[in-house]
Amino acid sequence: MTRLLLVPLDDAVVFPGMSVTLAVDTADEERVLLVPRHENEFAAVGTVATVSDSVRLPGGARAVVVEGLHRGVAGAAITEPGGRLYVDVEERPDPTGEVPSRELRDLEREYRAVVEEILDLLGADSRIKSFLRSISEPGALADSTGYSPDLNYEQRIELLQQLDVRARLELALAYQRERLAELQIRKRIRDDVESGADKQQREYFLRKQMDSIRRELGEDDASVLEEYRTKIAELDLPEEVRNQAQRELGRLERVGEQSGESSMIRTYLDWLLAVPWGERSKERLEPEHAREVLDADHAGLEDVKDRIVEYIAVKKLRQERGIEEDPRSGAILTLIGPPGTGKTSIGESIARATGRKFIRIALGGVRDEAEIRGHRRTYIGALPGRLVRALRDAGTMNPVIMLDEVDKVGADWRGDPSSALLEVLDPAQNHSFRDHYLDVELDLSGVMFIATANVADTIPGPLLDRMEVIRFDGYTTSEKLAIARGYLWPRQLERNGLRPGEVEISDELLRTIVTEYTREAGVRNLEREIGTLLRKTATRVAAAAEPGPSITIDIEAVRDALGRQRYFQESAVRTAVPGVATGLAVTGAGGDVLFVEATTMPGTPGLTLTGQLGDVMKESAQIALSYVRGHADELQIDRSRFDERAFHVHVPAGAIPKDGPSAGVTMVTALTSLLTDRPVRHTVGMTGEVTLQGRVLPIGGVKQKVLAAHAAGLTDVILPERNRGDIEEVPQEVRDAMRFHFAMTVEEVLAVALEPATVTAGA
Repeated sequence: MTRLLLVPLDDAVVFPGMSVTLAVDTADEERVLLVPRHENEFAAVGTVATVSDSVRLPGGARAVVVEGLHRGVAGAAITEPGGRLYVDVEERPDPTGEVPSRELRDLEREYRAVVEEILDLLGADSRIKSFLRSISEPGALADSTGYSPDLNYEQRIELLQQLDVRARLELALAYQRERLAELQIRKRIRDDVESGADKQQREYFLRKQMDSIRRELGEDDASVLEEYRTKIAELDLPEEVRNQAQRELGRLERVGEQSGESSMIRTYLDWLLAVPWGERSKERLEPEHAREVLDADHAGLEDVKDRIVEYIAVKKLRQERGIEEDPRSGAILTLIGPPGTGKTSIGESIARATGRKFIRIALGGVRDEAEIRGHRRTYIGALPGRLVRALRDAGTMNPVIMLDEVDKVGADWRGDPSSALLEVLDPAQNHSFRDHYLDVELDLSGVMFIATANVADTIPGPLLDRMEVIRFDGYTTSEKLAIARGYLWPRQLERNGLRPGEVEISDELLRTIVTEYTREAGVRNLEREIGTLLRKTATRVAAAAEPGPSITIDIEAVRDALGRQRYFQESAVRTAVPGVATGLAVTGAGGDVLFVEATTMPGTPGLTLTGQLGDVMKESAQIALSYVRGHADELQIDRSRFDERAFHVHVPAGAIPKDGPSAGVTMVTALTSLLTDRPVRHTVGMTGEVTLQGRVLPIGGVKQKVLAAHAAGLTDVILPERNRGDIEEVPQEVRDAMRFHFAMTVEEVLAVALEPATVTAGA
């Protein structure tokens, strides 16, 4: 213990290493203990300091210069004669000369980095950084925080009282981190304010310069307003649209070019004036010319061509006879059929035949109602709907607009686009369509809308009710052959870099590609196969050293390019055993043949159904089994064959979902064939709904089903009697190649479908 004179310090803290001048009388003491005092309470730890010099201040007072040495813990206090207060001091100098631990070195590095960043932010003199680098002892490094003017009195005392070097350095680092964070925030705020002010000032000067340039070019605000006035005056605008444009122009003039609202008003005016008000294409109302164009672009599709020609003929008559155009007499044609049948491409042909502009709007996957009606102007980035944009792109008010894939429009929380289409596709309403963005009436009655869809089932009923449906039921083999020869082959020759006449193929080989490599209602896959064949041929031509004679493709080249045969006429093999019948169905890709297989086995009575059948088709199977069981005697079935027997009906291609009632007669035939051991004639396909009383009810899709039967090699088709009239839709060449049997009851179906019993007995 050392006894030293106690020198109290009010609101000041002296750290080891500091040199300060104090107005105190040390009575010639060499060393003293400097202890901070706050509210008459002394700190537990002070600084042992040497008195290096004594000076006399003006007025006679004395002052001393003291230098802090190290920390000292104050003990018992003694007041000596003369009133001086001495204390017993436990001197606690920091250890020196020791190798600091790794943790202590890490703290030192971090402390130096934080303090240097603070000095950089403050723009401090480089001498301060040099002073910091000169400190080598970690304790002295922590004490350097005592120089910071941002530490309050209590923080300084807390730092002084930390005798452990590591704890003191951690505390000093915490203080400096707080100070750094505060300085960074201040700098960010200052930079933001300065940059904002600079940006405003820069924008001000730029706008002034821009105004000056505009004035030099004659393009000031007045000229912009004059430009809009000229446009409004020149365009043939409806009265309501003209008034709306003038109101917005007045707003633009009031708010001025400097206002943020001016750009929104100008965008609105640009869109409003971009609509081709009063502009109409001059229609070519020549039915004969239209038919020539349609025939040149598409083979088949007679129903569609007839309807377009009728539309043109009616318009021609009304125009020639001076009958005023009725805005409610617009045509909304909807082409429904399998993929690849030419629905989309025929729209361009219609536009070309009538001399109109053609615009296609793809609706597949559209879920936002604003895509049709537009956004309201209150939204940021608002735009008109697709119809307004289509009219702008077309440049006329009477284009042909194709609404492609209308059956694939969806609905979610953003609205139901199909509901917005109700007004667009209703001839009684679309003469006054109102886009949310433009908010003026838009006359769409001059537009010829053509919608396309693969299936009608997913089109909402109210929307379908407004459409004039024309069904695309697919092509016959002969039509596919004609399309391949007249359209697909020349197009693929050009796409594969081949010249006309450089490659030849016979009609017989084209027919082979149609029947053995494709089975579709349309011709899209057929074109792919022809493209594959010609790419192989183009490779041979490109590899030749010099041009050779014309190449004639043979069956070996077809097999080499397209691989083995993919489709077979398999109905004869599939129906050779009892219990298998050939049905006809309609899928999203067109008509198709459907094999129904039935078998029975000992077990608990019941019916098992497989093949991904829908509820309606499952019910058809139940009805079929109930009918066969209930009419066993009439069908010459031994009733014992139902005793303790389980039945299983399977429809192959199990990965494809199937549904509908038209497989009823096929299931009855398969079960009757199974239980009477009479195979089904391999040339027969059938379709029709059946009742528990054995009545055969009409079904839909007759044309597609008959075309599928013809493509599959069937020659006999059993249809419900009430579908007799639908045969007129089937192409004549198919009718000539097939025999149709119309049935009102199951007995009539079975009489045609099943082989005679004697044939089986003889076998």
